[in-house]
Amino acid sequence: MNDLPKIIHINIEDEMKTAYIDYSMSVIVSRALPDIRDGFKPVHRRVLYGMYELAVWNNKPYKKSARIVGEVLGKYHPHGDTSVYDAMVRMAQNWSLRYPLIEGQGNFGSMDGDAPAAMRYTEVRLQKIAEEMLEDLEKDTVDWSNNFDDTLKEPSVLPTRIPNLLINGSSGIAVGMATNMLPHNLTECIDAIIAFIKNKDITAEELHKYVIAPDFPTGAICYGIEGVKQYMYTGRGRAIVRARINFENTKNKEQIIATEVPFLVNRDLLIEKAAALVGEKVIEGISDIRNESSDRDGTRVVFDIKKDAVSQVVLNKLFKHTALQSSYGVNNVCLVKGRPRLVNLRDLVLHFVEFRHEVVVRRTRFELAEAEKKAHILQGYLIALDHLDEVIAMIRNSKTPDEAKEGLMNNYTLSEIQAKAILELRLQRLTGMERDKIRLEYDEIIATITDLNNILSSESRRYDIIINELLEVRKKYGDARRTTIEYRAEDMRMEDLIEDEQVVITISHLGYIKRTPLSDYRQQNRGGTGSKGSESREEDFIEYIFTATNHNTLLLFTNEGRCFWLKVYDIPEGNKTSRGRAMQNLISLPSTDKIRAFINIKDLESTRSLDNNYIVLCTKKGIIKKTLLADYSRPRANGVNAINIREGDTLLEAVLTNGKCEILLASKYGKTIRFPEHTVRPMGRTATGVIGIDLDEEVIPDNEVIGMVCYDPTIAGRTVLVVSENGMGKRSDIDEYRITNRGGKGVKTINVTEKTGKLIAIKNVGSDDDLMIMNKSGITIRLSAKDLRVIGRATQGVSLIKLREGDIISSVTAIHDIVLEEEFAIIENTLAEKSGTEFENNLENDPGITPNNE
Repeated sequence: MNDLPKIIHINIEDEMKTAYIDYSMSVIVSRALPDIRDGFKPVHRRVLYGMYELAVWNNKPYKKSARIVGEVLGKYHPHGDTSVYDAMVRMAQNWSLRYPLIEGQGNFGSMDGDAPAAMRYTEVRLQKIAEEMLEDLEKDTVDWSNNFDDTLKEPSVLPTRIPNLLINGSSGIAVGMATNMLPHNLTECIDAIIAFIKNKDITAEELHKYVIAPDFPTGAICYGIEGVKQYMYTGRGRAIVRARINFENTKNKEQIIATEVPFLVNRDLLIEKAAALVGEKVIEGISDIRNESSDRDGTRVVFDIKKDAVSQVVLNKLFKHTALQSSYGVNNVCLVKGRPRLVNLRDLVLHFVEFRHEVVVRRTRFELAEAEKKAHILQGYLIALDHLDEVIAMIRNSKTPDEAKEGLMNNYTLSEIQAKAILELRLQRLTGMERDKIRLEYDEIIATITDLNNILSSESRRYDIIINELLEVRKKYGDARRTTIEYRAEDMRMEDLIEDEQVVITISHLGYIKRTPLSDYRQQNRGGTGSKGSESREEDFIEYIFTATNHNTLLLFTNEGRCFWLKVYDIPEGNKTSRGRAMQNLISLPSTDKIRAFINIKDLESTRSLDNNYIVLCTKKGIIKKTLLADYSRPRANGVNAINIREGDTLLEAVLTNGKCEILLASKYGKTIRFPEHTVRPMGRTATGVIGIDLDEEVIPDNEVIGMVCYDPTIAGRTVLVVSENGMGKRSDIDEYRITNRGGKGVKTINVTEKTGKLIAIKNVGSDDDLMIMNKSGITIRLSAKDLRVIGRATQGVSLIKLREGDIISSVTAIHDIVLEEEFAIIENTLAEKSGTEFENNLENDPGITPNNE
């Protein structure tokens, strides 16, 4: 019984699961997916390394392909010879790789599907660009792993200077996943990598400006850019490629000539498919199809068109039904630190740069160690040369080499390596000239050691080395793109057709909106009467005014807490005196609601921006709420709920923040509270919010919040501006307002009197900002914030604008970091359509305005 084999009972389900996972991981890691660093699968890497070991360089004679395949199979690749030869053939085909890595001699197949000759008939050697991928391999730049039988070492990755995965792409089917990565232009890729090194915070959207679209070895036309953007930004998308077409007339017959076909399209199969469709009457108007192509002269696929047919209609049907238009699904899956991962353009650039940096560091350390070894020996030579006669005498008198070595080590404090090198020194090096060469060589090696240590201690120098090597590669191998880009109608955005100029947006009390070029407004001195800003009905007046650019998106928030989206270029343009257009004609705004607050958004597509910014809302009753900007990234025609407004309350303001601001809320009767933004937790769009300031309504029933400031404490030089309805205003340091807990009553921000009137606005301004102040009669004045000196928060302030009797200020807008060009025209000419001697007398008597606006 004891001799019977031991039986272990195993659950077959567990065994199959374990075995299948092991198999799938082996396929994923060791066969099907490329490494993000060098862009190779193991078989391609082994082929190139096998050729490296055999020294099949570009300047050496070709070697038979079977010799290379045998080398790779016998030493490194535990699979069949077909897999190795097929990989080698593909690396030699100039229609399969944008930048071929192997130079072949013999029959390596054709674009028409012809098979390559057997490996015993073809010969190969490395391309120059492939040698760049193997350079410095001997300098301990990469890790090494055991081969299949643990008898040899092979590189786990190649120390490539070329971003191979970007320029040549890759495709493969693993277990449970697949990859399909398209080729790109080397010059564009290197420009993108250099841009990343210079700005590590660059986004995939910004890198896309360098790597515009795929660049195929067969040329053709990339039709449309939206799918390309998707895979550049996310790693998954689609590229549509069309053949390059010419129209020719020969013997009264029109022809459609395809001179370039999409990537990996078999020209013979393309013709067979088109002919079958013509026979089935799916495509009509073609009398003959033939392939006049040759690999030497390029592609020429000819479609003869019947006399009564319209060639463009026929071409559109060919695009629809044949491979003349092909779609390539992109799935950028590769191995990142040994694990499969979906990557976008920025990830590909980032990991290549990190890998190159690691290679430079390891190469420098290796060169430093070698230089130090060399310096150590040269130092021994110099010691021996300084005592040359004694050293020669001692060696001559020694009975054995070991005795001589011991004597050198003991008498001259030499290491064993130095002593051994001295004993092996040739006599000719003892001549005077050779001795000088040794001293010079030692000085040079010491300078090299100093330089290498400097490289290891300076990250900026290492990145400069990477950039210089990339520029050298670009100079050697960079070329113009072969695949051109044709934009589809849906790719063209209104932004592409409209100048992104700065404009002033004005909205009246009755909801009329317009945009006016910012250059139409001029800067005036404090205390001026102002120029005519708009022509409105007697019961209407300008209530809001702010600046934007034509390409921006406005988030419009209403009294009832709704949010609408509106592109600035969709707002009707008008001059300063025009009325504008009713808001209800531009957005689906209910007649019972009214626009209350605005946020100017530059980009609603950037994930980085959406996930790191917030919208802070406040109401007149002191409620405050914070919501992630991403919750507003999907425009809807009918708007969305932004905040739940309680009965008797209305939305007051909406501000875009970075989550690290400090918030100031001001009330009508001159109180202001300051608290950190992080005390307001993010909430969903439909939430109500929390208490921001206590308005003490039991004592002051009509009290309400008049404004909110979200202040970034990292920005220096900002002050708090407050303006009262009677035209009084002032600037105060933000530190005048102490930080308290949210929900307090605040501190005095202005001394509210009958002269000042109630508080109307609170703004965050700097000395370089301008202010635009409007009153209910439509008069606008622009003045510089630097003209207002910084004073204490409890004072009344100074007069900002002269008001006619019965008039009050309706709105104040701070314009940040904008410099206006002054117009040197007579001021009276700007006061269009304004009559009455009272206004003219004010102009003549006001010292704040001169005819030249100086």
